[in-house]
Amino acid sequence: MLRRLLGLAPATRPGTVPAAQAVYAIGDVHGRLDLLEDLLARIRDDAARHSADAARTLVFLGDYVDRGPESRGVVEAVMSDPLPGFAAVRLLGNHEEAMLSFLDGESDGLDWLSFGGLETLLSYGVPLRSLPSTAAAVQALQQALLEAVPESHVSFFRNCPLHHTVGDYVFVHAGVRPGIAFEKQSQTDLLWIRDDFLRVRIPLPGRVVVHGHTICDLPQNRDHRVNIDTGAFVSGRLTCLVLRGSERRFLSTGDEADDD
Repeated sequence: MLRRLLGLAPATRPGTVPAAQAVYAIGDVHGRLDLLEDLLARIRDDAARHSADAARTLVFLGDYVDRGPESRGVVEAVMSDPLPGFAAVRLLGNHEEAMLSFLDGESDGLDWLSFGGLETLLSYGVPLRSLPSTAAAVQALQQALLEAVPESHVSFFRNCPLHHTVGDYVFVHAGVRPGIAFEKQSQTDLLWIRDDFLRVRIPLPGRVVVHGHTICDLPQNRDHRVNIDTGAFVSGRLTCLVLRGSERRFLSTGDEADDD
């Protein structure tokens, strides 16, 4: 906030979206339905102050499940029409991929359970007293979750796209592999990449990459990438990037987000 007041963090950076279009991109929700409802209300109020918008798009960057207490509720909210009048884009996150991998029997789920899956089990009403230690226990837990998760939720996960583009902005969950053309990016990199992407100043020449996946205290507003994962499940701060023309702004639950 202080940097903005001093003129050190301008609202405009490289990248534009088409005229009369507004884009609102929401970072990793991770089971925090309370924060999602709060942020959607803030977005609704913000949009009401911009009557010149001809089109509005709401982009979710993935990671709806795990860590927070209400994964099921978040999925249901995101699947619905969360903001009437907005086109909605719902990207896949690495946590949804990990959950699908367990449901499909492609993993034993232990990694997934260790980084947030336990909370997701509880939100779907599947109790777990200890991590499964045998193949039979893994299979039993998988079957219990398959019975508890509505088929509409599983279908939703399977149909989430990996990326979305508006103007000069590319929206992905985690990032991109530097030096690789965008159309040749792998699903693994789009969902899981971290250091190799973050340490490169211009990961995708000519484009601005909007991503989550890596927690930061406040949104990282760089020239060629914007990170809006502010650790909602633990910080209480769920962040939204707002784009109009060449302007970038942030809306956030909790404390006011900075632009730097």
